[in-house]
Amino acid sequence: MWHKFLHSVEHAAVDTLPILPWLILIYIVIELLENKTNLAKGNRLGGRLGPLVGSATGLIPQCGFSVLAAKLFEQKYITVGTLIAIFLSTSDEAFIVLLSSGAQGAAVVLPIIAVKVLVGVAVGYAVDGALKLVGRGQVRLDVSALASVTGEKKPQTVHEIFMLRYYEGMAIEEGCSCGREHEEGKPFKTYVLNPLLHSLKVAAFILLVNFVLTFLIELVGEERFAALISGNFFLQPFLAAAIGLIPNCASSVVITTSYLEGGIAFGSCVAGLCANAGLGFVVLLKNTRRWKRNLLLIAVCYAVAVVVGLILNALPLPF
Repeated sequence: MWHKFLHSVEHAAVDTLPILPWLILIYIVIELLENKTNLAKGNRLGGRLGPLVGSATGLIPQCGFSVLAAKLFEQKYITVGTLIAIFLSTSDEAFIVLLSSGAQGAAVVLPIIAVKVLVGVAVGYAVDGALKLVGRGQVRLDVSALASVTGEKKPQTVHEIFMLRYYEGMAIEEGCSCGREHEEGKPFKTYVLNPLLHSLKVAAFILLVNFVLTFLIELVGEERFAALISGNFFLQPFLAAAIGLIPNCASSVVITTSYLEGGIAFGSCVAGLCANAGLGFVVLLKNTRRWKRNLLLIAVCYAVAVVVGLILNALPLPF
């Protein structure tokens, strides 16, 4: 037992350490994009392109945009379809883990992105269309109204959008909605220290998941473990999507690492990531007066994720 434990620790460390430099680099790039990319031109989330733009924007790593989307939805600046499109496309840390894991992970990033965008756009427009048919359409986003809501200047970058307070007359906890602190005028902390700390946090999650998976395989045996996975092939999307609903970046790490270790199939991985809206669900659930609506939205995201996972698992894909 002790030998298996030590071997699992060694195996997990060997798999995780090479990832760390790539994690740091990717998070530095994300910080640059958040603080330098101008999103103010045009009505980016409103109009007929809402679900399309929302699904594409939801691909930005971190759960921050799903939080932003939930807040905008509560203020009726985006439609139900746009909200669901963003939730389905959000993947938190998944793409970062895949890109930093080497050729195997990088090879499936584009297929996952393609599937999540297509699903988000299709479901988003379908939901908006259905609601419009029954007379339940929703007011769309007016970008010029953002400044009047907050009493501040119109947001220009992803960082500024996250930092603005969208609840009129209501104080929101300090810090960025993506869960990380950002301080103006401190480039070292923004572009070096914050990415380093976040990379270490994610690497710790990956290390833990790698250890647990390796230890389970050591205890059960590789052949029995493979038989257990194949025996529950149909249930994988249901379980992965349920894990994806957990509002923590650890859930996306668990799902992605499990796929890379061969624990779940590609379709099951996509199912978990489609349901992985992170803290966006938490923001919705804070509105306890609309609990039926909130549970329905979560149920729709879960059901769509499971169906997508089952379909992909049934296809002869090379992943």
